[in-house]
Amino acid sequence: MRLNRFLAAAGLGSRRHCDELIAAGRVTVNGQACTNFGTQIETGDHVKVDHKLVRPKETLTILLHKPAGFVSTRRDPHARDTVFDLLPAKFSRLFNVGRLDAQTQGLLLLTNDGDLAQHLTHPRYKVEKEYEVMLDRLWDPTLAEKLRRGIFLDGKRARLTSVQQFGPTRLRVVLQQGLNRQIRRMFYEIGYEVKRLVRTRLGHLRLGDLPRGSWRPLTKSELAKLVIPSGAQRSRGRNAVGAVDEAGLSIPQRHQ
Repeated sequence: MRLNRFLAAAGLGSRRHCDELIAAGRVTVNGQACTNFGTQIETGDHVKVDHKLVRPKETLTILLHKPAGFVSTRRDPHARDTVFDLLPAKFSRLFNVGRLDAQTQGLLLLTNDGDLAQHLTHPRYKVEKEYEVMLDRLWDPTLAEKLRRGIFLDGKRARLTSVQQFGPTRLRVVLQQGLNRQIRRMFYEIGYEVKRLVRTRLGHLRLGDLPRGSWRPLTKSELAKLVIPSGAQRSRGRNAVGAVDEAGLSIPQRHQ
């Protein structure tokens, strides 16, 4: 197993973050500093980060219904509430898969599985994210094509792959990108203010009727359906602590 994957499996963050740890010289393998990203870790090797021994952890992935007013980070000096305040202390090793801005509600995944996080957030995998949007005034359907063609934000073409109206001021939109505050900024550029934004789907995962502020581990079936990059497939049936039907699981199905 490559060193960055080993560190990600130990719950130290995404593979990109683990690469940063390696590049900074904070990782040793069998007592020697290691800055080679291609280093292969074998059974019996001793890997340390900042002089602390690390081992691969059982993976856990949970789905949280994020309420408005909570930021998607562990610590923020300017924010009172973070999504981690909604979780038990025993989940301290989880990190969020992407972010929702403070006022956006809905589906947020948290995991200690770096490979899974890499797949769900990397642009090349084009994982769909679906949102319900409530606007400040009546929607003009002729503008939908402009959103599908794209609007330039910070020099990048921001596009929505689908725009469907289901009320006078309410839309259901799908995107595959993840630019900062993308949906709010796109609608602002065409003269609208987003009054309410809720993420309802990520890939095949749906928010469903999970109450705001509640969480649940992904089921074994949900984990199996998540597409993992080639070469990263692991025995999730054995390791996935997030599977609610796995023998010995002590994590409750929901928490409020």
